[in-house]
Amino acid sequence: MRGIVASVVVAGAWAVLVAAGGAAMARAHAPADDPRAGAGGIPASPVAASPAGAAAALPPIRHVFILVLENQSFSTTFGKPSPAPYLANTLVSKGALLTHYYGIGHWSLDNYLALISGQAPNSETQADCPALTEFQLSQPKLDANGQALGKGCIYPAMVKTVADQLEAAKLTWKGYMEDMGNDLKRERATCGHSPLGQDERTGRATVSDKYAAKHDPFVYFHSILDDQNRCDAHVVNLDKLPADLRKVDTTPNYSFITPNLCNDGHDASCVDGKLGGYPAIDAFLQKWVPLIVNSPAYKQDGLLIITFDESDSKGEDAATDCCGEQGLPGEPQLPGVIGPGGGRIGAVLLSQFIKPATVSAVHYNHYSTLRYVEDQFGLEHLGYAGQKGLQIFGSDVFTQPAP
Repeated sequence: MRGIVASVVVAGAWAVLVAAGGAAMARAHAPADDPRAGAGGIPASPVAASPAGAAAALPPIRHVFILVLENQSFSTTFGKPSPAPYLANTLVSKGALLTHYYGIGHWSLDNYLALISGQAPNSETQADCPALTEFQLSQPKLDANGQALGKGCIYPAMVKTVADQLEAAKLTWKGYMEDMGNDLKRERATCGHSPLGQDERTGRATVSDKYAAKHDPFVYFHSILDDQNRCDAHVVNLDKLPADLRKVDTTPNYSFITPNLCNDGHDASCVDGKLGGYPAIDAFLQKWVPLIVNSPAYKQDGLLIITFDESDSKGEDAATDCCGEQGLPGEPQLPGVIGPGGGRIGAVLLSQFIKPATVSAVHYNHYSTLRYVEDQFGLEHLGYAGQKGLQIFGSDVFTQPAP
């Protein structure tokens, strides 16, 4: 009963904060290049101002779902008309569109690693780790920004992830990976990855198994891999999610969801002959988003974040960055290989604490998402999530008082 009363008090406090913030929130013009902007760059919905004091005014969210798609740029995904109308129109109308959300590198893996650890790209993770090499440290300790200096794929145990933080705080997490273990000759059904020290063998989809370890960040950290039972219990096939969603107490506080190489849009044409790209993305979301948003945990205090790992590497936004992104000290290659970042990709957030059709032009990246999760659950900042001045989702996104 005490926990219920505490939740009501927190929710009530959030309602007061939103009401106070709403009165002071400025309306801002969207940039002229925003494809959702109307004449003169003014969007149909007001664009929220910068979230001052965001960390001190977070709504009482206790279940975060992160769903990562592949390789698409903001201008295409959210253009008019959009090739993904369910994502760009239906879901945006129900939640918040972040028009200036950026990947942190190219090609894929480094973005996934950043989302859970705050580690910057190195030349091997930028190449999606074609061989599962041990990370070779150039100094024995993390630097002042929490970065492991050196290069390699499998990070030493001293490099922690948000999963480690959550468990230490007595909170729960899972990674849900579509198709993992469909072909047991490629990878295990839980904690699936190629043998350490050997070439990566899950990089390309097969007809029966479209799982790719490069889209499963948890299997690149000794802090998780070194306890096989723990990894097996937490890094599972996506088919386990529906059962976990049935009750609040079986739904993890943090869920990281990765579709297979077809359904995340990575493959424009799927190996089994089905449509890939945006049609596959929309079909996947139409199946899984309703399951999540109708679950007891989401309805109670949930947030669903849908974004991409990186841009399509084309055009002016191919490898742009934001938020004062830094590269890895000593790494000669830019984080985005051809530029400073992973390009502008956008994100869609859904929650009862978000007013439908909210639009925010505040600049965010994957480190911002990690920092938001850490702040939401009272955790310390890992790696570049601790960068001074980095914004987290605040009153620009959470525009709805608690019901």
